[in-house]
Amino acid sequence: MDFKQLWLNTQDLWGALDQHPFLLSGLALALLLAVALVLGRVARYVVLHVTKLLGRQPALHWINDLRHNKVFHRLAQMTPSLVVQFGLHLVPELSKASLVFLGNVAMAFTILFQVLALSALLNALLDIYARTEHARTRSIKGYVQLAKMVLYVFGAIIIVATLIDRSPLLLLSGLGAMSAVILLVYKDTLLSFVASVQLTSNDMLRVGDWIEMPQVGADGDVVDITLHTVKVQNFDKTIVSIPTWRLMSESFKNWRGMQQSGGRRIKRSLFIDASGVRFLHDDEEQRLSKVRLLTDYISRKQAELKSWNEAQGNVAAMSANRRRMTNIGTFRAYALAYLKSHAEIQPNMTCMVRQMQTTAQGIPLEIYCFTRTTAWADYERIQGDIFDYLLAVMPEFGLSLYQQPSGNDLRAGLLPAVLGASAIPEAEKRAI
Repeated sequence: MDFKQLWLNTQDLWGALDQHPFLLSGLALALLLAVALVLGRVARYVVLHVTKLLGRQPALHWINDLRHNKVFHRLAQMTPSLVVQFGLHLVPELSKASLVFLGNVAMAFTILFQVLALSALLNALLDIYARTEHARTRSIKGYVQLAKMVLYVFGAIIIVATLIDRSPLLLLSGLGAMSAVILLVYKDTLLSFVASVQLTSNDMLRVGDWIEMPQVGADGDVVDITLHTVKVQNFDKTIVSIPTWRLMSESFKNWRGMQQSGGRRIKRSLFIDASGVRFLHDDEEQRLSKVRLLTDYISRKQAELKSWNEAQGNVAAMSANRRRMTNIGTFRAYALAYLKSHAEIQPNMTCMVRQMQTTAQGIPLEIYCFTRTTAWADYERIQGDIFDYLLAVMPEFGLSLYQQPSGNDLRAGLLPAVLGASAIPEAEKRAI
């Protein structure tokens, strides 16, 4: 009996609302909105839990990327606006103008969440691509950012056109008239996009490349390539952000070729003191011929010089007319033989020891070769070991390294003249 009475009271109340159409429409709209929000909550709960269960399947692991980037969440958020769109016709006493306006607002929200869902989908695709082998060398983040930018622009045009109930083509025609302003505003974006396409298509830059660009203070590994910037982590762990277009308008050095070649170049000179350069004596030739790395060289050189000198006849008796071995030439041959026998020097790449133009600092003897490794620490160790050894072995050839006079050198040279040889203590004489 109570239920029947409640039903009669509800009918009386609803009949009374017929006399107040605005109140009736308002209550109907509020009820429709409440139903839309509840259905939105239900749809989100169902979609997220179903996709979570599907994501546990090994063959459908990519669903987890869509879920983590909120693709399904954005799609579920379209439910309330769709319910409002299709439920407006059930609202009584609603004018045509109100119906059109509220329908356009609901449709605008639907388009907004569609755009957000597509943007989230692009993020998910980027995460999926990041796990592939190609992602290590080719970044598509710049293209994804450009696609999202275009998506937002067209989404905004369609939403505005929907709200004002006009065709999107009308707004696009207005944008055509503003093309000069658009080009000015998005100048850097357009330049960066063109540069990004050229860098990627020509394979000029990859994530992980070691690049050097002194004009912007960059000397390290590329860690990220986006539409507008390229991030470089220097070896001191600082991050340098370089505008993408600058990598096309200015020069930079990419060390990828060195890393892929399997060898890193050593190019450093020893400055020989010119005062120590002389011909080798017979006893020195005899002693150096016992050096394993020089045995073949000295025997071959001695035979060559003997043959040439005998061909000169009696004039070879004069030392100036005779060819002889020099200590610097023998040292150069020894250094080359040492490099070729070194286990950590690349044998398939250029290896030579050459004498450069004499300078005021001595005679440069350049070591030019490639190590078997490109790792920085190992490269420096190998280079240091080679020059440590060559510096230590130079006195065996009667050579010394050129060095600017130090305070001790000046003191040793001036002390006898100032004090006299007899006044110098024995310890000082031994130091001199």
